[in-house]
Amino acid sequence: MIPFVDLRTQYLSIKDEIDHAVLKVLDSTQFVLGQEVKAFEEEFAAYCNSDYALAVNTGTSALHLALLAAGIGPGDEVITVPFTFVATVAAICYAGATPVFVDIDPVSYTIDVTKIEQAITSKTKAILPVHLYGQPADMEPIMEIARRYGLTVIEDAAQAHRAEYKGQRIGSIGDIGCFSFYPGKNLGAYGEGGAVVTSNPEYARTIKMLRDWGQEERYHHVLKGYNYRMDGIQGAILRVKLRYLDQWTEARRTHAAHYDQLLADSGVKTPTVMPYSHHVYHVYAVRTKQREMLQARLNEQGIQTGIHYPIPVHLQPAYADLGYKLGDFPNSELVANEVLSLPMYAELTTEQVNTVAKTLKNILQGAKVE
Repeated sequence: MIPFVDLRTQYLSIKDEIDHAVLKVLDSTQFVLGQEVKAFEEEFAAYCNSDYALAVNTGTSALHLALLAAGIGPGDEVITVPFTFVATVAAICYAGATPVFVDIDPVSYTIDVTKIEQAITSKTKAILPVHLYGQPADMEPIMEIARRYGLTVIEDAAQAHRAEYKGQRIGSIGDIGCFSFYPGKNLGAYGEGGAVVTSNPEYARTIKMLRDWGQEERYHHVLKGYNYRMDGIQGAILRVKLRYLDQWTEARRTHAAHYDQLLADSGVKTPTVMPYSHHVYHVYAVRTKQREMLQARLNEQGIQTGIHYPIPVHLQPAYADLGYKLGDFPNSELVANEVLSLPMYAELTTEQVNTVAKTLKNILQGAKVE
């Protein structure tokens, strides 16, 4: 069996450090926020080339608080994409705002920057690009449009830890960057977690209060806030894992290059790395019109895969009230019908990559798998 993600192998490789970090928190009894979370915030802010990082309980909470800090609320519109995990859109709705969708570029799978301007109205307050699968959106034109129209840019970097756009760390380019530390992410906690990064001190102050019941000091509630605090154990674990993120990222990129080479003549379309992009391959998604057959056959051969994401948000029943219909975003719909994510994690072996590629090619070529 080749798993889609192998969290156990990663844990075993750093077990002593993780166990020590967790026991240190247990001994300190600082179970919510505390010194380990504070130290992680300082280290992660520096890692992202931002002045501040605010640790929260999920990536969704990070997006929600970023929107609130930017003053987004009822009556406002936020431009984003329908081809993303649903949390991107849910957070906009949590803030009371309206998501306005722009289709994706069919090559990068990130927001089509040529379509943003026509989606702007007098109600538009922010652009929320998604750095999908570990590939950055084309930030330069996004920032130019945002500055021209006076819009806030909030980066959904939930899948893009360590990614870069023209040499700049993702999360530090827009006004605010939002990360998820869900266990399967490139930088994953052992439970839920997220963070907001920014170099704007007012945003940082507001988010710090909002995540902890709106308190500026204990029992002094300046804002109507939320219980979005990070656990101390998750902060300690993330500190350990952050030290390995560069190494793990390069391993992912090596595996992706190997897949690229082996699958060049396979009949599937491999990911395209944009010229501005330092891709970190949270997901290695190929495209094929034979997805269902290929996924089923790979599973029969002991190779797990995933689909990110089979139904664009504009076609989800939960968001039917937004008024979109089939055909409104053809690139998102086409890609959603064809993407298939192959096993991708730092601990993959060359032999496993070879096996996945060989099996995939044999299936598509109709050959008997050995």
